[in-house]
Amino acid sequence: MTMEEEPRAALERLISESGEDFAGLSKLVGRNPAYIQQFIKRGTPKKLPETERGILARFFGVDEVLLGKSSDTEVTSGIRLIPKLEVGASAGVGAMHDGEALAGKIGFDEKWLRRMGLDPAKLSLIRVDGESMSPTLNHGDDIMVDDRAAAQAVRDGIHVIRLDDMLMVKRLAQGPRGRLSVLSDNPNYPDWPDVDGATVTVIGRVVWAGRRL
Repeated sequence: MTMEEEPRAALERLISESGEDFAGLSKLVGRNPAYIQQFIKRGTPKKLPETERGILARFFGVDEVLLGKSSDTEVTSGIRLIPKLEVGASAGVGAMHDGEALAGKIGFDEKWLRRMGLDPAKLSLIRVDGESMSPTLNHGDDIMVDDRAAAQAVRDGIHVIRLDDMLMVKRLAQGPRGRLSVLSDNPNYPDWPDVDGATVTVIGRVVWAGRRL
C-alpha cells in the first residue's frame, strides 16, 4: 500500500487478498448485493458512509483512514479537532508558533465554527495564565485563537499578542496614527494606553473561551 492509494483501490485489494466477494461484503454492511461492486467499479456512492466504513475496517482489521476517513480532522461527521498547544499566555514569557508542542485536540462542531465566521484550519487553543483579564478570562481558561488576525488590520477586542518578548492576552483598542491601547480587564493590573502599534505583534484574536466551573 502507498500513501496515495485511493479508498476504492484499497478495498478492492483487501477483497482480492482475502478471497472475499462483493456480494458477501455488501450483505455484511446491510446493503443490496451489488453495493460494494458499485462503489468500487462505478464510484457510487462517492464515499463510504461512516457506518459501512467502520464495519469493513473492523472486518479487515485496518484503520478507517485506509477506507476514506480523514486522518486528522474527523472524529464523527461534522466534528473538527482543534489543536490545543502546550503554552500559556497572559502575562508570562512564552512563544507561540508552528513548532509549539501539542497538548491535545478538542472537537468542535464544524457548522458552528463556520457560522461564527471561523476557518477551522486557522484555529488553535491555548491556556490563560494569570488573572490580568479577569473576570472576562480567568487563570486556567482555554481560549480559541483565530490565527488569521495576525495578517489583518488590528480590530478592537481581545487578542493574543507578543510585546517586549512576552506572550500575553490583552484587550486592544485602536488609537490615532498607528497607536494602540493595550488594556487589562482586571483593574488591579496595569494598562498601556499609548503604545506604538509597530512594537505589538498580534498572534491571533480570541474568539471563544471555555472554563471549568
